[in-house]
Amino acid sequence: QVELAESGGGLVRSGGSLRLSCGFLGNIFSLHVMDWYRQAPGKQRELVASITSGLSTSYADSVKGRFTISRDNAKNTVYLQMNDLKPEDTGVYYCHARDLRSLTATYWGQGTQVTVSS
Repeated sequence: QVELAESGGGLVRSGGSLRLSCGFLGNIFSLHVMDWYRQAPGKQRELVASITSGLSTSYADSVKGRFTISRDNAKNTVYLQMNDLKPEDTGVYYCHARDLRSLTATYWGQGTQVTVSS
């Protein structure tokens, strides 16, 4: 069973930066694609960024050029560096893991709140 633990959320002013971290326990980290999702109040959860074990990345159009996803396979940790934050980036950010060996084995963290004030 995989356990994910996010940290690094908080309150920041528009234009500021935050770095989210997600620790991964319980399985082989390098065999999982790692994602960051977010959910704003009253909205559906949306995919923000993904990174493969080979370090290929993808981003939602709304965060391209501002957010950077990275992973440290030696530390079993994935990061989301968020720069030039905007009020519309406010929401709960969730770490998500997808096991490459299975179509159904996916895991969620508990989420961390990010609030961007204008």
